[in-house]
Formats: sequence, C-alpha cells, structure tokens
Amino acid sequence: MASVTHSFMKIFRGSSLGSHPGVQPAHLTQRLTRRSSGLAELARLLQSEEPLCILDIGSTSAANIRFLTERAHKIYSEDLLDASTDPSLVIRDEKGQTTLDHKRFLAENLVYRNAQFDVVLCWNLADYLDESLVKPVIARLWSMLKPGGMLLAFFHTQEAGPDAPCYRYHIMGKDVLEMQHIEARKDMRKGPAGALHTSVEKGFRLQRVFNNRHIENLFRDFTSIKFFLTRDNIREVLVVR
Repeated sequence: MASVTHSFMKIFRGSSLGSHPGVQPAHLTQRLTRRSSGLAELARLLQSEEPLCILDIGSTSAANIRFLTERAHKIYSEDLLDASTDPSLVIRDEKGQTTLDHKRFLAENLVYRNAQFDVVLCWNLADYLDESLVKPVIARLWSMLKPGGMLLAFFHTQEAGPDAPCYRYHIMGKDVLEMQHIEARKDMRKGPAGALHTSVEKGFRLQRVFNNRHIENLFRDFTSIKFFLTRDNIREVLVVR
C-alpha cells in the first residue's frame, strides 16, 4: 500500500456532551447525547443527491439505518468489536506470545470489494479493538474506500481514564449523536482467561490511548486528516482516502 503525503492536518474545537432527556437508571443501558463537529462536516457529503454506499462498523443501529436510508443511501453494518471476541481467533505468534489471528479475522469480516464505500463510520473501534487487529483493519478499510471517500473515527484522550465506557453511537441529526453504553452479552464468547482482552463483565475495556502522532501514523496512507477537539475527552478524526 503506497504511502500518500497528507494534504492537510487541521485541528478544530467543537462538540459537547449532555444528558439525554430520557436517560435511564445507571444499572440499565444508559444513553447520552453529544454534538459532533466531525459528523457535521461529514453531513455535507451525506446531503449528496447521489446515493452513497456507507459502512457502519458497530452493532446494528435502527437510528443510523433510518437516518441514512431516508437520504436514499445504501448502508452496510458489521459489529467488528463483537466479532473480535471469538475465542477461536486466539493464537500464538512466533515468539510464543498470545495474539489474535488477523488474517483469519479479515477473511471472515470486512469482505467487500475494493473501493466499494463512500463513507465508513468507524466510531471508537480502534480504542477498544485488540492491538493485533487495529492496523490490519484500518488497512482493509483504506482499500474498501473509494478515492475521496471519508472515514469518521473517535479517539479518547489521556484524561478519559482506563475505565472509559464503550459507547454505541446513533445518528439523531446532522450533528447530534446519541451514545448508548455497550454492555457485554451474558453469552459473550471469551478467550482463555488472561490470554487476551475481549470483554469485561459490564462492557468493553479501553485498550490504549492514541495521541495525535499515533493517529496520524495509523492513517498515514490516507490523503488528509482533520482533528476536532471536544470537551468530553474525545478526539474526533475525519480522514479522506
């Protein structure tokens, strides 16, 4: 994959987090709302009169399907975080270290043709996905995006803390997202104890915190990258293939 020099790297401020009027008790699935500057910028493309092909990486969201199909776009959805918890993916590398079989993972997930998608909604996947899968998944997404296609991703800042909850994002408007705390299913498949993180009792655990340099390196093969700084310890990133 040839490296492409970034045409620009910009940092913006925006986005805020607030309680949703219908927030449920803490012991239930909690929902919050936040404004998203990255989504607002992406919404300009989503307003296209020409139907777009969009990949939503996360559990199926009726809100996202409704928002996008009402605009005549075609949407695909894959829950890669859930798929990564398959214990049969656990292998030993050449050094005897426990890792996940990224080749098998990509053979079973993200099976699309090259340059198929105009938009990929990556959300906060990279922060919670096992380290062994992050770069291979981003490389696969690069190949699946059309030239000029956009990918939206969220990254936690150091201030978020290791226990930052994992959220599913539902599009409620051109710059408004509803955040639903993801809780691990009771029948969630888990790898051997201590072998690899997959899930914890009440949800997925933050695996790492990327700084700006790490994020730029992760998307080094993309043409451009924009950062949007928020007030809720999240970096929003919009990259162009």
